[in-house]
Amino acid sequence: MGLKAVHFGGGNIGRGFVAEKLFLSGFEVVFVDVMDELIEQLQKNKSYTVTEIGGEGEKVNTITNYRAINSKSHEEDSIKEISNADMVTCAVGPTILKFIAPVIAKAIDARTVSTPLAVIACENMIGGTDALAGFVKDPKNTPENRLSSIGERARFANSAIDRIVPGQDPNAGLNVKIESFYEWVVDKTPFVPHGPPKVEAIKWVDDLVPYIERKLFTVNTGHAAAAYYGHARGKHTIATALKDKEIHDIVRECLAETSHLIVNKHGITVSEQKEYVEKIIKRISNPHLEDVVERVGRAPLRKLGREERFVGPAHHLAEQGEKYTALLGAMEQAFNFVDVEGDDESFALGKMLKSMDAQSLVERVCGLKKGDKMLGEVVAIVKKVQKK
Repeated sequence: MGLKAVHFGGGNIGRGFVAEKLFLSGFEVVFVDVMDELIEQLQKNKSYTVTEIGGEGEKVNTITNYRAINSKSHEEDSIKEISNADMVTCAVGPTILKFIAPVIAKAIDARTVSTPLAVIACENMIGGTDALAGFVKDPKNTPENRLSSIGERARFANSAIDRIVPGQDPNAGLNVKIESFYEWVVDKTPFVPHGPPKVEAIKWVDDLVPYIERKLFTVNTGHAAAAYYGHARGKHTIATALKDKEIHDIVRECLAETSHLIVNKHGITVSEQKEYVEKIIKRISNPHLEDVVERVGRAPLRKLGREERFVGPAHHLAEQGEKYTALLGAMEQAFNFVDVEGDDESFALGKMLKSMDAQSLVERVCGLKKGDKMLGEVVAIVKKVQKK
């Protein structure tokens, strides 16, 4: 029997990154989703293309050897597929993890294969697989008398993923356009003694935290800062925003602040981090990606969260008495990202700015509390935004 991976989420990251790399490593991929139209497309079409865009041009991979199941109408089929799979991955968004957990839990409980199932969440968040594991192990989903032995049936490994998926052609169908650069780093320690799954694209490491924070506080910080400043100044894409010298310099200043944190916290050398920053700025400046600022800036409530790309590093720096001025500026622009068409969170943020006092809003959105050194400065920013 060949290798099989079940992947939750048939979106652009699922089809264009995770499934592509699993397919290239010899896995059959079973997509699981609740979107009727998407599942029907995957069932009717036996292949789709992934076009990788880089400075060296384009490369097209044709993806085959996949199936698709609608877990809303065919839950038992989904459970059966997972119960004898080698891997389960997901790219559904942090808020959806709790909804896919019951199906995964039932499949794990029914598993009889001797090698534990590898469960890897590919979400843009810190500790994504831990969060999923928490939902799977909830007594509502896994019987308490089965929890002590769950490690015999499944192993949960956190991951860090990095690949830019720009806005897609509305007529692309299943085909995905994506940048050629990628990084997929996964904690290998949960897989002792069996060893991790054989996926060529994955870099297996003993300590994932430096990779997660370096990516989040460099790629995501720089990308989002360019988006929010670009939106404020009427720029259409990240590339055009970064052609503006003032925005370009501000983004670099944000990354200088986060780099200071990364170097001191994780022992990454100054030269290594500088090289990484240059690579990231080159990537997000790629005009061929046509990366629209509203797409990158969407979901401002999540992106202003306590462990996220601005507040996370700024809080660390503030507590250490270090500079975080540029990050505060980027946060101000994020608070100004309101009432953007197609982005529910931006409308919710707009309503909160009108209905809540500044400190209550900062405590709820940013997770800051009395005693945090940066609280007063963020509250002042929100008051400034509210006066506009």
